[in-house]
Amino acid sequence: MSTTPALANPKVGFVSLGCPKALVDSERILTQLRMEGYDVVSTYQDADVVVVNTCGFIDSAKAESLEVIGEAIKENGKVIVTGCMGVEEGNIRNVHPSVLAVTGPQQYEQVVNAVHEVVPPRQDHNPLIDLVPPQGIKLTPRHYAYLKISEGCNHSCSFCIIPSMRGKLVSRPVGDVLDEAQRLVKSGVKELLVISQDTSAYGVDVKYRTGFWNGAPVKTRMTELCEALSTLGVWVRLHYVYPYPHVDELIPLMAAGKILPYLDIPFQHASPKVLKAMKRPAFEDKTLARIKNWREICPDLIIRSTFIVGFPGETEEDFQYLLNWLTEAQLDRVGCFQYSPVEGAPANDLDLEVVPDEVKQDRWERFMAHQQAISSARLQLRIGREIEVLVDEVDEQGAVGRCFFDAPEIDGNVFIDNGSNLKPGDKVWCKVTDADEYDLWAEQI
Repeated sequence: MSTTPALANPKVGFVSLGCPKALVDSERILTQLRMEGYDVVSTYQDADVVVVNTCGFIDSAKAESLEVIGEAIKENGKVIVTGCMGVEEGNIRNVHPSVLAVTGPQQYEQVVNAVHEVVPPRQDHNPLIDLVPPQGIKLTPRHYAYLKISEGCNHSCSFCIIPSMRGKLVSRPVGDVLDEAQRLVKSGVKELLVISQDTSAYGVDVKYRTGFWNGAPVKTRMTELCEALSTLGVWVRLHYVYPYPHVDELIPLMAAGKILPYLDIPFQHASPKVLKAMKRPAFEDKTLARIKNWREICPDLIIRSTFIVGFPGETEEDFQYLLNWLTEAQLDRVGCFQYSPVEGAPANDLDLEVVPDEVKQDRWERFMAHQQAISSARLQLRIGREIEVLVDEVDEQGAVGRCFFDAPEIDGNVFIDNGSNLKPGDKVWCKVTDADEYDLWAEQI
């Protein structure tokens, strides 16, 4: 008696570059492909086609994207390009003319259709039987996940081309967001990282329309969204929050333990002159006073931010203003970038003096040293205190995790010396025993 050999599933390799928002795009594409019977493989050699999700925000990101596309072509030969750099199809094809297809960000159907053209799906695959997990395909570890609440941005910051790539703000229906969050929690997620280009603008485009979740009305607005997320019993962390007045409403939720006392606010600079040239929204002289007030309401509040040094027209006086502002603000987690002109950004047309590269480098080094001293002093205050830690990885040396003031991959770690009995996804209470500029050491209680 002969048997018919089982047909192999078509195989897709996937490389995801750039920010967490792009990572969510990758997860959506992969979820659709898995529903159609494709296997996702981890090597170029095993893949029938490779998809590269690119980043196109700054020149160094574009260079990395082009490099990875070239590597995929060399190792596999069949390459589809998507993501933010996909809006520059001509530039990609000039360097890599053999790419099979190029699409921009959020163009999920076009990417999937391009995969179909290269490697058709199996006709005998039944998505009603061959199920994908309800939470979809995730590229993060099982215990945390990014929750994207909107696409696009309504701002016109002079250094940024995101609105031209991703369009104006489009908020997801609040019921859909909360349903996704609930599915993720049921699948084992212990931490939800809320992301969008401008999280605090959620719902502006739909005039804060009332939606429904679990039979109850919920406004499409950040405060009400956070209230609803807080009922799921997991860590809720907010990223990319602009300090509009209604952000003040979140601080009592943090003080009450409903969401993590953590705000990721991209300040970018402090000098009023530079901020005006950057066309930054919602920044004013009262920011320091608001930070002080927030900390009075919620003493455990952690604020992380990013800054740009060397923006056109930035003087030494502007830079000193920024350093003095940092001393006053006492931010906990800070990243800094040297300004890099982006093709198509309005800042390229500003009639302002260009800051030489050697001056940018000098200011970056001084900025990092200044903030490092602040971060180190603030972490020293944690020694002897008890903190809850979410474990990310474990080996024979112990466990590595994060507490409420550490977002994955961008902030610090907590090293648990006696944590080899733990496993990823565990939450444990620890006592802090030591600290350096970025990390903590602790032992289980």
